[in-house]
Amino acid sequence: MDWHWVWYALAAALVIVGVIGSVLPALPGVPLVFVGLLLAAWADGFAHVGPWLLVLLGVLALVAIGIDFVAGVLGAKKVGASRYAVIGATLGTFAGLFLGIPGIVFGPLVGALLGELAAGGTLRKASGVGIGAWIGFLVGSIAKLGICGVMLGIFAFAFAVR
Repeated sequence: MDWHWVWYALAAALVIVGVIGSVLPALPGVPLVFVGLLLAAWADGFAHVGPWLLVLLGVLALVAIGIDFVAGVLGAKKVGASRYAVIGATLGTFAGLFLGIPGIVFGPLVGALLGELAAGGTLRKASGVGIGAWIGFLVGSIAKLGICGVMLGIFAFAFAVR
């Protein structure tokens, strides 16, 4: 019995969940995409995607992980956020997961705003910090989606060429 289709289906599921997870902070999006591509390469016996290409895909995944950690913090710090605002943005991101899409989109903003207010900032400053954190989250999500697209494009090109 040929089990390759099972491995390919599992790889595709990991990639799909990974792409979704590149926007949802609770899922390790880009690493799941990488694991899915690694599984697909393994199922193919590494005939189309060899070690050097896997290293490249791994480096891209690491870059995306770095972007994930840095983007929201840089967005908040760019507008002078306090330590509490950065912690609030992080907590708001995770709390937003339980409130659906609006919570995911606005959680970092509200968390940073409340954190800055808790640190003694004015409402005006807290609003700016919240917007900065939100823009950082948005830019980070777009960058991670872009990196996922590049990873998938490289992988697909490798299969098409050989």
